[in-house]
Formats: sequence, C-alpha cells, structure tokens
Amino acid sequence: QVYLVESGGGLAQPGESLRLSCKASGLNFGIAAMNWYRQVPGKQRDLVATISADGGTNYADSVMGRFTVSRDNVRRTLYLQMNSLKSEDTAVYYCHTYNRNRDFWGRGTQVTVPA
Repeated sequence: QVYLVESGGGLAQPGESLRLSCKASGLNFGIAAMNWYRQVPGKQRDLVATISADGGTNYADSVMGRFTVSRDNVRRTLYLQMNSLKSEDTAVYYCHTYNRNRDFWGRGTQVTVPA
C-alpha cells in the first residue's frame, strides 16, 4: 500500500515562507512522478506543482516564481518551498502520485495566510 504523509503547514503572514514535506512509503519513490495539489472548501482540487522522476518540474501560473517543488529520493520525501505567500494561497495542500493504475493522496496539510 502507498502512503503519503504531509507536514509543514501552518499559519504564515503575507510575504512569509513555508516548506511542506511529503513522506512516501510503499512505492518505488525514485521512479515516481509526484504532485502537489491544493483545495479550498467548496472548490475543486487544483494542481500546484509536479516533479518527474528525473527532476523536471511544472507549476501552476498562480505560483510560478514563488513556489519550488523538489524531491529527495534517499529520504523518499517530496517538498514544496512556498515563498512570498499570499492570502489566496490559503488551502489544504495534498501530496499525490499515480501508481499501480490508481491515484494515491495524502491527508493534506492546512496552509493559512490571512488577508
């Protein structure tokens, strides 16, 4: 079974930074594409950033230049460095991967940036 456990969320003021982590188990992490999503209550879950097995990255326009996704294959951990946070970044952030023909999600970590 694949398990994804996020951590690092919390309260940050506008302009501050947070770093999220996602510890993975139950999969060959080194060859897995990994993703960060976020969701605001009542809205769909949106893709924030992706990182391929070889380290290639993509970002949503709304976070480009502010967020950086990275991975440590030895520690089997995915990261999301979030700088210059804005109130509109407030959401639950989820770690995701697609493995064995199905989606796997963590339980999420709340990020709150007051207006």
